[in-house]
Amino acid sequence: MSSNRQEPDAGGSSRPGAFARLRRLPLVGRAADWGLGPSAVSKQTRGAGARIAGLKVTESVCPYCAVGCGQLVYTRDGELVDIEGNPRSPINQGTLCPKGQASRQLIQQPGRLTKVLYRRPYGTEWEELELERAMDMIADRVVAARDEHWQETNAEGWRVDRTLAFAHLGGATLDNEENYLIKKLFTALGAVQIENQARI
Repeated sequence: MSSNRQEPDAGGSSRPGAFARLRRLPLVGRAADWGLGPSAVSKQTRGAGARIAGLKVTESVCPYCAVGCGQLVYTRDGELVDIEGNPRSPINQGTLCPKGQASRQLIQQPGRLTKVLYRRPYGTEWEELELERAMDMIADRVVAARDEHWQETNAEGWRVDRTLAFAHLGGATLDNEENYLIKKLFTALGAVQIENQARI
């Protein structure tokens, strides 16, 4: 857009247009150039190519909710380096919500728990358990609660075949496939209180 545009004044003579006069103001001139061509590219953007050079890129899906935004996962020798939105995804077109942008912390957050911690009834301290032992303890307690609190009929005599002894609240980091299997499992166990954090 040329800044030399002329417009006639009331007497018919030509003088610089109003837009051209405004562009002479420092802030207006800079604002007029924002978003136009190379001026829209920051130093960080110019250096992005170097930032990801030599990294392995894997297309993935954000695990936080049911939207399924596409992600690009950058790794070097198997170690996570960065995660960003996938511009080829028709769902998010390269954008990510704040949770998706922070999904790298699922792996690299210093406070992330990596071991099973268990506190016994009336205990005051946490103890570490092997994952297989913890899973066996959970399975035993689910089966015991189901057997002890199984309802064939309700108070009105209707056949219900259910248990109200346990429920399931899924986390938002479960993907659709995991949630599908969890719903099938808990329905087969007779649970009726099944919900997911992503819908709350």
